[in-house]
Amino acid sequence: VMMSAIFSLSVSMAAWDLSVTVEELGPEAPPLKVSVTSDLHIGGVILKIVEKTQIKKDWSDHALWWEQKQQWLLRPSWTLEKYEIHADARLSLTPQHKPLRLGLPNGTTLRLQACFSRPVFQTVMEVCHLLNLRHPEELSLLRPMEVKKKKKDKEAEEEVVYDLTGPAHTLSNGMPMHFADSLQTEAVYKMLSVSLPAPAPETITKMPRPTSLMDKAQVHSRWLDSSRSLLQQRVQEHDRLLLRFKYYCFHDLDPKYDAVRLTQLYEQARWAILLEDVDCTEEEMMLFAALQYHIGKVSLSEPQPMTSCPAMDDLDSALQCLEVKMEAEESITADMLLIPLQRCVHTASILVRRASEMTFDTRFHFWVNQYYCRYNESLMTSISQVSLTWPLKTLLCSPGCEVAPDVSVAGQKFCIRLLIPGAEGMNEVYLRCENELQYSRWMAACRLASKGKTLADSSFSSEVQNIQSFLAMQRTNPGANTAQTDDSINTYSLVSPRYHKKYKAKQLTPRILEAYQNVAQLPLTDALLRFLQIWQGLPDFGVSYFVVRFKGCRKDEVLGVTNNRLIRIDLSIGDVVKTWRYNTMRQWNVNWDIQQMAIEFNGNVNIAFSCVTATCKIVHEYIGGYIFMATRTKEQAEVLNQELFFKLTGGHEAI
Repeated sequence: VMMSAIFSLSVSMAAWDLSVTVEELGPEAPPLKVSVTSDLHIGGVILKIVEKTQIKKDWSDHALWWEQKQQWLLRPSWTLEKYEIHADARLSLTPQHKPLRLGLPNGTTLRLQACFSRPVFQTVMEVCHLLNLRHPEELSLLRPMEVKKKKKDKEAEEEVVYDLTGPAHTLSNGMPMHFADSLQTEAVYKMLSVSLPAPAPETITKMPRPTSLMDKAQVHSRWLDSSRSLLQQRVQEHDRLLLRFKYYCFHDLDPKYDAVRLTQLYEQARWAILLEDVDCTEEEMMLFAALQYHIGKVSLSEPQPMTSCPAMDDLDSALQCLEVKMEAEESITADMLLIPLQRCVHTASILVRRASEMTFDTRFHFWVNQYYCRYNESLMTSISQVSLTWPLKTLLCSPGCEVAPDVSVAGQKFCIRLLIPGAEGMNEVYLRCENELQYSRWMAACRLASKGKTLADSSFSSEVQNIQSFLAMQRTNPGANTAQTDDSINTYSLVSPRYHKKYKAKQLTPRILEAYQNVAQLPLTDALLRFLQIWQGLPDFGVSYFVVRFKGCRKDEVLGVTNNRLIRIDLSIGDVVKTWRYNTMRQWNVNWDIQQMAIEFNGNVNIAFSCVTATCKIVHEYIGGYIFMATRTKEQAEVLNQELFFKLTGGHEAI
């Protein structure tokens, strides 16, 4: 027995040759062979390889990559035996940071050093630190859409190439130190933090645009896995990826610190409008065009704001919190159990549509002209003096309700569209208001109710003011001076291609200039924020689409994922079938073998589906990511809980 043990020990300690490819020796160089034993640790293997190359350089960024298993060997204390590496393994000694071309939301392509060995989530954090982008958890990387280009287009395409690998210290004006190396790098920072001129109409028309829910679903299938490294996902050095805001919940957006973040967010919103990724009305498109025109003009003349003193910022923040708290305490003295909304809003009209009747032909049934509201934790409308064609005693605008505007200021149409969950699906309710003031108050109340807040909340008055200012922007001023020539504004650069076909430039110009009169006095920062605010108010804002097959169904449907809910959508007609809120979710699981997700909600509601246009990992990461975003607080703004993010999004690959 002792002799057998000694023999097995001698066999395990026997030396064998390990083949390792060294990138520094060139692509044509044969692999190096080093003599190793199974108990040799990874650090010792790297030391032997470096000594054999006889190349004197800094090897600290290098690591071993196992080609067959698509795995990085990043634990230097682990032995070859623990990694289960044998003589047939093909290893490569390669740098962890490699050149990567990164496409930004403003259309600029930068070349920088990105980490290919860490999870994509941490790589994005590193890139955002270089670009001075706060809250990197909101962004991620996705593969660009493959577009066949002509030879002329390839020759005309130019990329801005800069290597931004320096340490990201911060100057007094908020600009990272590595951008101050030269006039060229300072110009790059200005390009990142200042809105670029409007794109040429030809550029907009050549860009791929989603024409259906299926097209939109294909876009979201290209996101990279945040839990795996770039090299594990077949990304090679010098490849081009897109850096985009993935999660549509923008935490602690402060113009004093977020010059780059605010500008890139505006650029992503602008392209979403121009490429018709988000639907909007004609009036809203004219307002978006006017804001783009104004932002483009002001960006050329207005200097960027300097970063203020952190101590003064803390003092201002404390005073603001104290003021809000005092206002809230004063408002709570009202009767919280019964607050008649009629006291603030008077009366409105209502249109009701049942979930079982959600077709175009039966949409308009009846209007109810007199009713009042009881309001506590939710907005409840009690209908009186009306006999309905189907039993409906009350309507409930609760945290499960969806609120969307249906407004035309020029046509004096002020409606609110409510989607209310019911047993058979989503009931559709329209509130019709008589004027702007009535609409502003009702819309503010409905939005608060959908968030589980009451009228006594301190944000009610500010919500009303924001809605009124938005309506004021859409109001035309026939008497305003719009005598500018057609040459002074590149109309087709400011609207989506559908308006290129619908109107001539001379027809669009006066309408855009009329809307411009309402925003011409806005400072640059206010204009950017107002653009984002209107974008966030669009009904389709922040919905990521995936084609799925629900368990027990024979046809494909669309699953919309937002920051607070899941939406089941009919693929053929685009109608909302059902909505599930995250705050009613009890648990979700993924069967990775059959690629099926199962989600359990309160009330014994269970759904299961398999993904058609994307992997279940992408949908799982979206849901877990949004739940993680909801855990952030202002006090923890600078501390990111990476472990919690990977637990919620990583699935079976969580680290």
